[in-house]
Amino acid sequence: MTNAILHALQMAFAMGWEILWPLILGFALSGVVQAVVSHREMSRLLPDDSPRSIAIALGLGAASSSCSYAAVALARSLFRKGADFTAAMAFEMASTNLVLELSIIMLVLMGWQFMLAEAIGAPIMVAILVMLFRRFLRPELVREAKAQADRGISGRMEGHAEMDMSVSNARPLWRRIASSEGFTAISHYFVMDWASVWIDIVGGLLIAGALAAWVPSELWQSFFLVDHPWLAKIWGPLVGPLVAVVSFVCSVGNIPLAAVLWNGGISFGGVIAFIFADLIVLPVLDIYRKYYGWKMAGFLFATFYAAMAGAALIVEAIFGAAGLIPREHQARVVETAMAWNYTTWLNVAFLALAAALVWRFLKTGGPAMLRMMNRPMHAEHEHGGGK
Repeated sequence: MTNAILHALQMAFAMGWEILWPLILGFALSGVVQAVVSHREMSRLLPDDSPRSIAIALGLGAASSSCSYAAVALARSLFRKGADFTAAMAFEMASTNLVLELSIIMLVLMGWQFMLAEAIGAPIMVAILVMLFRRFLRPELVREAKAQADRGISGRMEGHAEMDMSVSNARPLWRRIASSEGFTAISHYFVMDWASVWIDIVGGLLIAGALAAWVPSELWQSFFLVDHPWLAKIWGPLVGPLVAVVSFVCSVGNIPLAAVLWNGGISFGGVIAFIFADLIVLPVLDIYRKYYGWKMAGFLFATFYAAMAGAALIVEAIFGAAGLIPREHQARVVETAMAWNYTTWLNVAFLALAAALVWRFLKTGGPAMLRMMNRPMHAEHEHGGGK
């Protein structure tokens, strides 16, 4: 038993070491984007569910934090301030599926095909969601959800979602990034994004390590219908989101688990559907209940699931027709020994970058802001930056 646990922990550590530098790079780039993109105008830019508003929602979501809880909290904040509900949900989906750190980790751990599939599939998923909302979302249900949202019941990452530390002035973009205020804002976003998702990352690594070490490949192959290729292409996207629902892992933490599922035999579309489904895991569904009420929570689960599975099926068909689906199920989850290779050197370099950002965070009032991450803020915080 002890050896089995140690093996699972070794697998988890190996996967964590493999994705460490991509995580640091992704969160640093995300911090740069967030430092120059203000939340102030978001609600005004999302007045309806027109193609223009949905496109803006996708762009704003891609520029935001990858934390699922922060995305859900910010989407409610936008809705309460006047944004269209459909556009707010499109923003929420983009916040967890089009962000930089997710793409980088998928590239390193699973390959460029999965990164491309996520980039293509996420807008398709949002388009399906918009069509479902236009067909089935009743105005009275939106009014009930708005009344519940205005009660302000707390979920998770409320303070993180409301903080706006962007550097907004007339200076050119690169001068804002290189300024003292810009460096401070980047460091604050970097540390707080890490603080918001580290539990999901660690949880995902531990679950992925345990599954990789303990679950026989025959069991995976039987569950994912590997012996029935055409049926598996349909089964994978349908079951992928359901596996995510009960895994409790969201944000970028589900990528190591997705790699294990891929190695276990789930279809290409099944992996994509699983990654999409971080917004319908059980803890997030409970937050929907608090934010919008039982009826809307059920509606969101049904429509999100349909959009995720539908988009994954379409991606499976597109990539299959184009011959882009990898023939071998070999994601990088099995190297348990560390070596002085390019991964180690990159980790050392990016750990130095992380140390510099954490030092700036600590010297510019960051700990006080960190304590407010899970507390709703009565007024929007603006960041002037330390020098």
